[in-house]
Amino acid sequence: MLRVPSEIADDHFESLKIQELTFVAYRSDVYPSKNEVFFEENAVIYVIEGEKKFTGTSETITVKKGDVFFVRRGYYLMSESIDESYKSLVFFFDENLIKDFVNQHLELFPEEKMAEKELPTLLILPTDEKFGKFAESVLPYFRSKTKYLHHFLKLKLQELLLHLLEYDNGDFLKALLHEIYRGEKADLDYLMQNYYLKPLTLNELARLSGRSLSAFKREFQEKFDSSPASWIREKRLKHAAFLLKNSPKHVNEIAEEVGFESVSHFIKAFKGRFGKTPSKY
Repeated sequence: MLRVPSEIADDHFESLKIQELTFVAYRSDVYPSKNEVFFEENAVIYVIEGEKKFTGTSETITVKKGDVFFVRRGYYLMSESIDESYKSLVFFFDENLIKDFVNQHLELFPEEKMAEKELPTLLILPTDEKFGKFAESVLPYFRSKTKYLHHFLKLKLQELLLHLLEYDNGDFLKALLHEIYRGEKADLDYLMQNYYLKPLTLNELARLSGRSLSAFKREFQEKFDSSPASWIREKRLKHAAFLLKNSPKHVNEIAEEVGFESVSHFIKAFKGRFGKTPSKY
């Protein structure tokens, strides 16, 4: 699983990382494969060339050249189309940047329009020629040596969000940004049912939940009467037992599917829980 932006590699990405800002120009000329990607920050992606499929916890979208979309922090499966290369411009947003932006433009977020609505994890927005010009204006900064680069990029992120709000006809992006501004916490039941099979650390789960690690552990214990690590381990092993009984998958496939990075560790844990190795279950 690739974690972005922290694990960005130079062979497929050009990147700008300055303080809390990360801009990425991503290119891929390989045939498609399903890649597990964990977005550590919220992001906006503009597709310059090609096509890509994104699958989140509850939805799948296909984006193509000229599309721009907002990606909420979380785990996704991604794959390129088979007949063309893929290029995109990715803007990662530290939550404090979003909070500062909303705070500076509160007049754009009237409370009466921020009524609760079901918000997507992936939001495609319509664009026009003007946005294409904006995207082009960002590319020269990847090679810029100006000492004011951080200031320019911060202004570019503000400009980006204003452009997207202009295209946000259903006020979904406004609601998403306002939710981040308010620092709302995720429902632990919903979060864990969607993520317990994913190879995420407790720190990453805590961030997804909108809590500090200590608050996440404390509230988890209160809700489930178990530590997060014990609860996740039990759920994974029970799911593995179900797959062993009801699917033709091999032990190594099941170990990977239920979030164990080592097959030997999975076999040992399974035997400790059920008294038998997976192959004899």
